[in-house]
Amino acid sequence: MSKTFGAVVQQGYVVPDIDAAMQHWIARGVGPFFIEHLKGIDAVVDGKPTKLELKAAFAYSGDQQIEVIQPLDGKPSIYADFLGENPHGGLQHLAFWCDSIADTLAELKRNGSAFRVHQSYGDGHAYLDSTKHPGVMIQLMARTPQMEGLFRIIKDGAQRWDGATDPVRRIDWSTGAPVIQAV
Repeated sequence: MSKTFGAVVQQGYVVPDIDAAMQHWIARGVGPFFIEHLKGIDAVVDGKPTKLELKAAFAYSGDQQIEVIQPLDGKPSIYADFLGENPHGGLQHLAFWCDSIADTLAELKRNGSAFRVHQSYGDGHAYLDSTKHPGVMIQLMARTPQMEGLFRIIKDGAQRWDGATDPVRRIDWSTGAPVIQAV
């Protein structure tokens, strides 16, 4: 457990091929994966507003969520930067819940922690890295009923999964809440 951020709730891997990445984990008994295709996501990358397109897929292994992300648009982002330095992909971030990203960032600043936000999605997600010891980023995730609900769906899917049936499932957010569909 991090003394600064609490318990890690997710390992985030950035990959050049999300389908191959999911199959890598499924072959090791981790699944099922719940995938979403996100288009036109409002983001701020190194202080500049942009819209991003990516695919993200989620599964659980025990209490640890595994996320795989593939950037799709070639725009500057932490994901594109990571693949530029690691073309085969790999562990890019560790995620932690927080009640308020703004409050957590303010507390880090008050405590003299040297972290810089490289990318954010509104007040829901912020990716930061140590300015003194860069490497695997920290993702702060705002704890919301919607996000907790999604995590429960994915964890429940893993607990009930037989290891073979529907190893990849689609997340549809069009209703405002996550709806799971077969792929």
